Amino acid sequence: MKRLQHGLTALMLLVSANLMAADFKFGYVNTERIYREAAPAQAIQKKLEREFADRRNELKKMEARARDLEAQLGRANLPAADRKKAEREMAGLDRDYRAKAREFSEDFNQRRNEEFAAVQERANRLLRQIAEKEQYDLILQDAVYVNPKYDLTPKVLKELEK
Repeated sequence: MKRLQHGLTALMLLVSANLMAADFKFGYVNTERIYREAAPAQAIQKKLEREFADRRNELKKMEARARDLEAQLGRANLPAADRKKAEREMAGLDRDYRAKAREFSEDFNQRRNEEFAAVQERANRLLRQIAEKEQYDLILQDAVYVNPKYDLTPKVLKELEK
């Protein structure tokens, strides 16, 4: 008797799921693709590159100086006084580089997040408009796999271009 009840319950769930699925419309948007391909996102990337170019160049110069010091320290015929001086400079340079690189990374990520928040907000607003206009019940932004026929990313990219 219990087997029959479980079987009927499973059958009822299957039938009700199929009936609900007939009226259910959903879509998907790839947020990373929006951040990569949308014109406003590309403009933000260029803006950030310009804004942080000086600091990035300073870090590259520090890297080049560290390579020079490393090569200098690698020479066997370096006098002890010069070796000691180069080692002190290398230690200081390493400390400064790590601090500046960490600060650069934190500042860049903060600015990137600030700028991309506006793109995300605009994309979400467009998604809500698409959902209302085309009567979507659910739109997902992150998923492991979605069939391309449900992908709304091209529509959002097209709207962001306007």
